Amino acid sequence: MPYPFLQGISIVESSAFVPAPLAGLALAQFGADVIRIDAIGGGIDYRRAPRMNANGRSLFWTSLNAGKRSMAIDFRKPEARELIQELVYQTGNLLTNRAAPWLAHSILSERRPDLISCVIEGNPDGSSVMECTLNSATGFPLLARDNLQARPVNSQLPAWDVITAYQAAFAFVGAINRRLVSGEGSLIKLAMSDVAFSTMSHLGLLTEADVLGRDRAPVGNNIYGAFGRDFETADGHRLMVAAITSGQWSSLVTCCDLELQIAQVEAQLGLDFSDEMQRYEGRVAIVDLFEPWFRSRSFAVVAERLDQYQVSWGEYTSAKQLLDNDSRVGLNNPLFEVLETAGVGRHISAGIAARFDGVGRTPGAAAPLLGTHTDEILHEILGLSGSEIGRLHDSGVIAGPEADPFA
Repeated sequence: MPYPFLQGISIVESSAFVPAPLAGLALAQFGADVIRIDAIGGGIDYRRAPRMNANGRSLFWTSLNAGKRSMAIDFRKPEARELIQELVYQTGNLLTNRAAPWLAHSILSERRPDLISCVIEGNPDGSSVMECTLNSATGFPLLARDNLQARPVNSQLPAWDVITAYQAAFAFVGAINRRLVSGEGSLIKLAMSDVAFSTMSHLGLLTEADVLGRDRAPVGNNIYGAFGRDFETADGHRLMVAAITSGQWSSLVTCCDLELQIAQVEAQLGLDFSDEMQRYEGRVAIVDLFEPWFRSRSFAVVAERLDQYQVSWGEYTSAKQLLDNDSRVGLNNPLFEVLETAGVGRHISAGIAARFDGVGRTPGAAAPLLGTHTDEILHEILGLSGSEIGRLHDSGVIAGPEADPFA
């Protein structure tokens, strides 16, 4: 469900995988007309898992491209490239992670000096990097281990893809404002590795390594610098408990009736658990006190007690359990709506998470079949006639939705 803030802005998106398509989705959810350019029959991510079935439509692709317009075109043909260039000239906005020389800002800006080009890269030198190979360089998989001898633990969340996407969308909006103020265009280059390493700097990890000359030890499922851990209940449920602030710590201790035992451990270790870093230092002894409390009680009893004392906690659940049981996910939350996507059917879909007081959202649109909007884009933006569009179809330069393998 988009907001109207970028109405009147059209953006040409030539992309694949996560960062650029997710950035385009964010811009579309703020009201921009995002025109996704794809190869006839689909690009390298058009069949990416998860899919409806072994040969079915990609839920990955349809989720990332909801609310965009689709143009199917044969990139290999010179005439197709000229059409895409003309679209960029007319819209003045390009979002891409493809290193295509014919989409270079230096070429396109000669005719459109106020052009905004946002180019998402792997590394600043233009070389490739993937989420998994970049994350391995950040040290986070080493921190997620339980000890120094354990294997690195990869995250299934493509964090750098996602953060890069939203930084790209934010940068694009900044460039739009710059153009409104000064009339200047912008070439934005955003490298995923720069996003990852700058985030590490902002969070203090690089500063820690630089100033203190050391690596942080593995923390496993503990919260670094405070107290937080996962616990299992008597009936096999697992939950995460966080006690970062002094109030959260006091609530947890009181909830579990462990005031006396905690005081004894503090005295034995010479630590003051009212200080969050000292709670982290004493985490092993603290866990030894709390684990029996959780293991001796059912999840229902634990949950009721934690809520009674306003402890910060959450249950570990799967995506299906989240969808079935969590009141924050579903149509009672205005973030969500139901869409009907060709080849997928009816499904839940989320809009942008930001909530603007007093501003209504408009109904969202499902991801289209490839080429659904080819003809209307060429007519509305480039002014091509029906006969000209027909000739392009006949010569195989463009295609409509009938060429989509899932039509």
